[in-house]
Amino acid sequence: MIRTVADVAKMIDHSLLRPELTDDDVRAGCDLAARYDVASVCVKPCDVQSAAERLTGSGVAIGTVVGFPHGSSSSRIKAAEAHAAVNDGAGELDMVLNIGRLRAGEDEAVLADIRAVVESAPGIVVKVIFENAYLTDDEKIRACRLSEQAGATYVKTSTGFASGGATPADIRLMRAHVSDRVKVKAAGGVRTLDVLLKLNEAGATRFGATATAAILDELAARLA
Repeated sequence: MIRTVADVAKMIDHSLLRPELTDDDVRAGCDLAARYDVASVCVKPCDVQSAAERLTGSGVAIGTVVGFPHGSSSSRIKAAEAHAAVNDGAGELDMVLNIGRLRAGEDEAVLADIRAVVESAPGIVVKVIFENAYLTDDEKIRACRLSEQAGATYVKTSTGFASGGATPADIRLMRAHVSDRVKVKAAGGVRTLDVLLKLNEAGATRFGATATAAILDELAARLA
Protein backbone atom coordinates (compact mmCIF):
# COMPACT_ATOMS: atom_id res chain seq x y z
CA MET A 1 0.00 0.00 0.00
CA ILE A 2 1.23 3.49 -0.90
CA ARG A 3 1.45 5.59 2.26
CA THR A 4 4.15 8.18 1.67
CA VAL A 5 5.96 10.10 -1.05
CA ALA A 6 8.96 7.89 -0.35
CA ASP A 7 6.88 4.81 -1.18
CA VAL A 8 6.19 6.14 -4.66
CA ALA A 9 9.68 7.57 -5.17
CA LYS A 10 11.18 4.12 -4.69
CA MET A 11 8.93 2.83 -7.48
CA ILE A 12 10.21 5.31 -10.07
CA ASP A 13 13.02 4.91 -12.58
CA HIS A 14 13.73 8.51 -13.58
CA SER A 15 14.20 8.34 -17.34
CA LEU A 16 17.00 10.26 -19.04
CA LEU A 17 16.86 8.57 -22.45
CA ARG A 18 15.81 11.27 -24.90
CA PRO A 19 18.47 11.51 -27.61
CA GLU A 20 18.81 15.29 -27.39
CA LEU A 21 19.81 15.35 -23.71
CA THR A 22 23.17 17.02 -23.09
CA ASP A 23 25.70 16.21 -20.39
CA ASP A 24 24.29 19.11 -18.37
CA ASP A 25 20.78 17.70 -18.77
CA VAL A 26 21.91 14.32 -17.50
CA ARG A 27 23.71 15.83 -14.53
CA ALA A 28 20.61 17.83 -13.64
CA GLY A 29 18.46 14.71 -13.98
CA CYS A 30 20.77 12.75 -11.70
CA ASP A 31 20.62 15.54 -9.12
CA LEU A 32 16.81 15.50 -9.30
CA ALA A 33 16.80 11.72 -8.84
CA ALA A 34 19.02 12.04 -5.76
CA ARG A 35 16.91 14.86 -4.34
CA TYR A 36 13.71 12.82 -4.61
CA ASP A 37 15.48 9.55 -3.67
CA VAL A 38 13.94 7.52 -6.51
CA ALA A 39 14.65 3.88 -7.22
CA SER A 40 16.98 4.55 -10.13
CA VAL A 41 17.94 6.73 -13.02
CA CYS A 42 17.78 5.12 -16.46
CA VAL A 43 20.39 6.76 -18.67
CA LYS A 44 21.76 6.17 -22.13
CA PRO A 45 24.69 3.72 -22.24
CA CYS A 46 27.16 6.54 -22.93
CA ASP A 47 26.09 8.23 -19.67
CA VAL A 48 26.35 5.28 -17.30
CA GLN A 49 29.85 5.97 -16.01
CA SER A 50 29.26 9.66 -15.31
CA ALA A 51 25.86 8.95 -13.67
CA ALA A 52 27.43 6.27 -11.48
CA GLU A 53 30.13 8.68 -10.35
CA ARG A 54 27.62 11.44 -9.65
CA LEU A 55 25.23 9.22 -7.68
CA THR A 56 27.74 7.24 -5.62
CA GLY A 57 26.39 6.87 -2.09
CA SER A 58 23.00 8.39 -2.95
CA GLY A 59 20.96 5.18 -2.71
CA VAL A 60 19.78 5.71 -6.30
CA ALA A 61 20.58 2.80 -8.61
CA ILE A 62 22.04 3.29 -12.07
CA GLY A 63 20.11 1.74 -14.94
CA THR A 64 20.58 1.76 -18.68
CA VAL A 65 19.13 0.25 -21.83
CA VAL A 66 20.18 -2.63 -24.06
CA GLY A 67 19.10 -3.09 -27.67
CA PHE A 68 17.19 0.15 -27.39
CA PRO A 69 14.71 1.16 -28.72
CA HIS A 70 13.93 -1.47 -31.38
CA GLY A 71 15.36 -4.69 -29.94
CA SER A 72 16.92 -5.59 -33.27
CA SER A 73 20.59 -5.83 -32.29
CA SER A 74 22.05 -9.32 -32.39
CA SER A 75 22.13 -11.25 -29.14
CA ARG A 76 25.92 -11.08 -29.20
CA ILE A 77 25.82 -7.29 -29.33
CA LYS A 78 23.14 -7.09 -26.63
CA ALA A 79 25.27 -9.26 -24.36
CA ALA A 80 28.30 -7.07 -25.02
CA GLU A 81 26.25 -3.93 -24.30
CA ALA A 82 25.08 -5.43 -21.02
CA HIS A 83 28.59 -6.46 -19.98
CA ALA A 84 30.01 -3.01 -20.79
CA ALA A 85 27.20 -1.25 -18.93
CA VAL A 86 27.78 -3.29 -15.79
CA ASN A 87 31.51 -2.57 -15.98
CA ASP A 88 30.68 1.14 -16.21
CA GLY A 89 28.54 0.96 -13.06
CA ALA A 90 25.02 -0.07 -14.08
CA GLY A 91 23.05 -2.19 -11.63
CA GLU A 92 19.87 -2.44 -13.69
CA LEU A 93 19.38 -3.20 -17.40
CA ASP A 94 16.23 -2.55 -19.44
CA MET A 95 16.55 -4.67 -22.59
CA VAL A 96 14.24 -4.69 -25.60
CA LEU A 97 13.42 -8.20 -26.74
CA ASN A 98 13.51 -9.05 -30.45
CA ILE A 99 10.03 -7.90 -31.39
CA GLY A 100 10.05 -9.31 -34.92
CA ARG A 101 11.22 -12.74 -33.76
CA LEU A 102 8.47 -12.81 -31.12
CA ARG A 103 5.80 -11.87 -33.66
CA ALA A 104 7.11 -14.54 -36.01
CA GLY A 105 6.67 -17.21 -33.33
CA GLU A 106 10.41 -17.85 -33.00
CA ASP A 107 10.23 -18.43 -29.27
CA GLU A 108 13.55 -20.23 -28.94
CA ALA A 109 15.35 -17.29 -30.55
CA VAL A 110 13.58 -14.83 -28.22
CA LEU A 111 14.45 -16.97 -25.20
CA ALA A 112 18.10 -17.18 -26.22
CA ASP A 113 18.21 -13.42 -26.81
CA ILE A 114 16.96 -12.58 -23.32
CA ARG A 115 19.09 -15.27 -21.72
CA ALA A 116 22.21 -13.87 -23.40
CA VAL A 117 21.72 -10.59 -21.55
CA VAL A 118 20.81 -12.20 -18.23
CA GLU A 119 23.84 -14.49 -18.33
CA SER A 120 26.20 -11.67 -19.31
CA ALA A 121 25.18 -9.69 -16.22
CA PRO A 122 24.92 -12.10 -13.29
CA GLY A 123 23.28 -10.62 -10.20
CA ILE A 124 22.01 -7.59 -12.14
CA VAL A 125 18.34 -6.60 -12.35
CA VAL A 126 17.17 -7.27 -15.93
CA LYS A 127 13.88 -5.82 -17.17
CA VAL A 128 12.56 -7.11 -20.49
CA ILE A 129 10.76 -4.51 -22.61
CA PHE A 130 8.02 -5.96 -24.82
CA GLU A 131 6.83 -2.85 -26.71
CA ASN A 132 3.19 -3.84 -26.31
CA ALA A 133 1.93 -1.37 -28.93
CA TYR A 134 3.13 -3.84 -31.56
CA LEU A 135 1.90 -7.06 -29.92
CA THR A 136 -1.26 -9.12 -29.56
CA ASP A 137 -2.30 -10.39 -26.16
CA ASP A 138 -1.05 -13.86 -27.10
CA GLU A 139 2.34 -12.42 -27.98
CA LYS A 140 2.48 -10.53 -24.69
CA ILE A 141 1.69 -13.73 -22.80
CA ARG A 142 4.41 -15.63 -24.64
CA ALA A 143 6.85 -12.79 -23.90
CA CYS A 144 5.99 -13.09 -20.20
CA ARG A 145 6.66 -16.82 -20.21
CA LEU A 146 9.93 -16.50 -22.14
CA SER A 147 11.21 -13.63 -19.96
CA GLU A 148 10.64 -15.59 -16.79
CA GLN A 149 12.17 -18.73 -18.26
CA ALA A 150 15.27 -16.73 -19.22
CA GLY A 151 15.69 -15.42 -15.66
CA ALA A 152 14.51 -11.81 -16.02
CA THR A 153 13.63 -9.79 -12.92
CA TYR A 154 10.92 -7.63 -14.51
CA VAL A 155 8.67 -7.60 -17.53
CA LYS A 156 8.08 -4.10 -18.91
CA THR A 157 5.42 -2.67 -21.17
CA SER A 158 7.13 -0.19 -23.44
CA THR A 159 10.15 1.89 -24.40
CA GLY A 160 8.18 5.13 -24.43
CA PHE A 161 9.16 5.63 -28.08
CA ALA A 162 6.35 3.65 -29.78
CA SER A 163 2.82 4.77 -30.56
CA GLY A 164 1.41 3.53 -27.25
CA GLY A 165 2.54 2.99 -23.69
CA ALA A 166 1.41 1.31 -20.50
CA THR A 167 -2.27 0.52 -19.91
CA PRO A 168 -3.99 -1.04 -16.89
CA ALA A 169 -5.22 -3.89 -19.10
CA ASP A 170 -1.70 -4.76 -20.19
CA ILE A 171 -0.39 -4.56 -16.63
CA ARG A 172 -3.11 -6.96 -15.45
CA LEU A 173 -2.36 -9.34 -18.33
CA MET A 174 1.37 -9.35 -17.63
CA ARG A 175 0.93 -9.71 -13.86
CA ALA A 176 -1.34 -12.71 -14.45
CA HIS A 177 1.23 -14.49 -16.64
CA VAL A 178 4.38 -14.31 -14.54
CA SER A 179 5.01 -15.80 -11.12
CA ASP A 180 5.45 -13.73 -7.97
CA ARG A 181 9.21 -13.86 -8.57
CA VAL A 182 8.89 -11.58 -11.59
CA LYS A 183 7.76 -7.97 -11.20
CA VAL A 184 6.00 -5.69 -13.69
CA LYS A 185 7.27 -2.29 -14.83
CA ALA A 186 5.06 0.26 -16.57
CA ALA A 187 6.56 2.77 -18.97
CA GLY A 188 5.24 5.01 -21.70
CA GLY A 189 2.71 7.68 -20.78
CA VAL A 190 3.31 7.62 -17.01
CA ARG A 191 3.10 11.40 -16.75
CA THR A 192 0.69 12.00 -13.86
CA LEU A 193 0.14 10.70 -10.36
CA ASP A 194 -3.33 9.41 -11.23
CA VAL A 195 -1.98 7.32 -14.11
CA LEU A 196 0.76 5.90 -11.88
CA LEU A 197 -1.74 4.99 -9.17
CA LYS A 198 -4.04 3.24 -11.65
CA LEU A 199 -1.15 1.22 -13.04
CA ASN A 200 0.01 0.37 -9.53
CA GLU A 201 -3.46 -0.86 -8.68
CA ALA A 202 -3.32 -3.07 -11.78
CA GLY A 203 -0.08 -4.67 -10.57
CA ALA A 204 2.91 -2.56 -11.62
CA THR A 205 5.49 -1.86 -8.94
CA ARG A 206 8.09 0.06 -10.97
CA PHE A 207 7.49 2.97 -13.32
CA GLY A 208 9.59 4.65 -15.97
CA ALA A 209 8.90 8.38 -15.89
CA THR A 210 10.30 11.72 -16.97
CA ALA A 211 7.69 13.71 -14.99
CA THR A 212 9.12 12.48 -11.69
CA ALA A 213 9.11 15.82 -9.89
CA ALA A 214 5.53 16.66 -10.94
CA ILE A 215 4.26 13.23 -9.86
CA LEU A 216 5.92 13.32 -6.45
CA ASP A 217 5.10 16.96 -5.79
CA GLU A 218 1.45 16.26 -6.57
CA LEU A 219 1.43 13.35 -4.13
CA ALA A 220 3.06 15.48 -1.44
CA ALA A 221 0.39 18.13 -1.94
CA ARG A 222 -2.43 15.59 -1.68
CA LEU A 223 -1.01 14.01 1.44
CA ALA A 224 -0.62 17.43 3.03
